Amino acid sequence: MKFNVKTFNPKTHQTGCIIAGVYLNDHKASQLSTTAEKINDASNGLILEILKSGDQQGKLGQTLVLHKVPGIKADRVILVGCGGKDKLETAGYFKVVQAAFSALKQSESKDAACSLAEIEVANRDLDWRIQHAVRTAGEVFYTFDQLKSGKKIKQSVTSITMTVGTKAEVTKGSAATKRGEAIINGMQLSRDLANLPGNYCTPSYIADQGKGLAKKFKSINATVLSEAQMEKLGMGSLLSVSRGSAEPAKLLVLKYEGDKKSANQKPYVLVGKGVTFDTGGISLKSGGGMDEMKYDMCGAASVIGTIAAVAEMGLPINLNVIVPTVENMPGSKATKPGDIVTSMSGQTIEVLNTDAEGRLILCDALTYAERFKPQAVIDVATLTGACVVALGKVATGLISNNDGLVSDLLAAGETTHDRAWQMPLFDEYQPLLDSNFADIANIGGRDGGMITAGCFLSRFTKKYNWAHLDIAGTAWHSGKNKGATGRPVSMLVQYLMDRC
Repeated sequence: MKFNVKTFNPKTHQTGCIIAGVYLNDHKASQLSTTAEKINDASNGLILEILKSGDQQGKLGQTLVLHKVPGIKADRVILVGCGGKDKLETAGYFKVVQAAFSALKQSESKDAACSLAEIEVANRDLDWRIQHAVRTAGEVFYTFDQLKSGKKIKQSVTSITMTVGTKAEVTKGSAATKRGEAIINGMQLSRDLANLPGNYCTPSYIADQGKGLAKKFKSINATVLSEAQMEKLGMGSLLSVSRGSAEPAKLLVLKYEGDKKSANQKPYVLVGKGVTFDTGGISLKSGGGMDEMKYDMCGAASVIGTIAAVAEMGLPINLNVIVPTVENMPGSKATKPGDIVTSMSGQTIEVLNTDAEGRLILCDALTYAERFKPQAVIDVATLTGACVVALGKVATGLISNNDGLVSDLLAAGETTHDRAWQMPLFDEYQPLLDSNFADIANIGGRDGGMITAGCFLSRFTKKYNWAHLDIAGTAWHSGKNKGATGRPVSMLVQYLMDRC
């Protein structure tokens, strides 16, 4: 899909559809957005008549599709409710644009002019409104049909014009559109990787995707470490997870150098959990819903999508991505409950449950990150069911050893409506990981499961500022809308944009 920014006159603009906002009010002109008011004038008051009839009341996210509106060259007009005027917040804006693009998706329009950037949002400027409208369009129109044998899903909409009021706003809006498109592409890459089944998306496949990014972007360098190389580095914890699988583990390292003036500038580092399929190992999961364990590499997918978006934008920042990727299977050589393994840090770990494997691969990757002398390290992982119990599917869990990093990530989440919520990292939780036979156990019991997982990772991150994002609840949808969400790509990209 193509996006562009233009000034336009709804009376003369030829397009398949115009999207215009209306407000919740008393059927007065003040209920209309600028574009809706112009359409109302051209149609001799039709829009206000429709509002008076009650077919469209301006309720937040309510949509109504009109055909062949008099005085308008567009084939259709979608009226979308924006709620009370002067009351629209960030969350409400996302609901409005999502509803509008969902209605557009159901139409037969080949192109559209979207005027929702003119809708005022509390504490958000035009640049923000355009960027996130474009991003939301990408989310709504995303499809995954690569593995269907029949006719591919073909979207009728091929282009969307974001409309602005003045020529001076076109340049600014065009830059915002480019950023939105880069985020769309990063999220699409993340979603595509996550939606692929485990027999396609193996550790070797993920490594190859990293190499492909290095070919696409000259600013990215890719390195892939084999099991033998990881063995030499002492990554016994990571390798203990892949031991039962015929698929060899890989460690993908991507380096993006966007700050050419400061080549020695310390990089930011993202670490993504890449368990391409998780049976639970010897601690075998129950069969129900196990197909969704292909999503246990969404952390890896999100950090790969993030560096792709950063490279497309050309952000002036240095960024490294580390992806430990394995398959967790119950083979004859698989790690058993009670086994003790030695991590790259030298700390020994008693594996009480082989289904708590994500932290076992992350801890070695987090130790490996030390060599980059990072400004900050953020790991992203579908780590615990306890996070889903605590926060549901709305917020990503956040644990960190640095309050400033927490504030920055929370702010990025609010900006993008890809929100996180901080959980504690109190010392009182650490004894739950005590082991009678090793330095640390890999689980801490039922209570505070997300927090003790964070406590485990904190043992390997004492040399730098670190944050952990548990996306177990936010990385994918189940049920009828099953599929990867692409979260938290938008949050991570925003965080990195803010650092620039």
